[in-house]
Amino acid sequence: MKHKKETLTFGQRAADQIAKFGGSWTFIISFFLVLAIWIAFNVYALHNKGFDPYPFILLNLILSCLASIQAPIIMMSQNRQEEKDRERAEWDLKINEKAEAEIREISKKLTILMTQHQGLAEKMDAVIKSEKKEI
Repeated sequence: MKHKKETLTFGQRAADQIAKFGGSWTFIISFFLVLAIWIAFNVYALHNKGFDPYPFILLNLILSCLASIQAPIIMMSQNRQEEKDRERAEWDLKINEKAEAEIREISKKLTILMTQHQGLAEKMDAVIKSEKKEI
């Protein structure tokens, strides 16, 4: 069996990239820096009279919008990953079933060989005993 080549739509590729970046330390650190700069600029540089003074309502709106967009995108990527994992599990099951069947077949052949070996050993013992009696 061969794995089928997966062709992704633009949306799927974008969701994977956004999820990959959104779950990285690069995103967390850069996002923290943007927040710190935003707050510092509005509080200190503009003396809390800037475009978004304390309590930073515009910043809260932006964060809410980002979260509402980012969450479903990450979930789309996770759903695709779950589908890949399910296919991989099915593939592993088929491989394990084939290996189990081969092991059973080898076990049967080994049992036959052991039985034949036991029979030959018994015949050899009988021949040796009969030769000892003749001597």
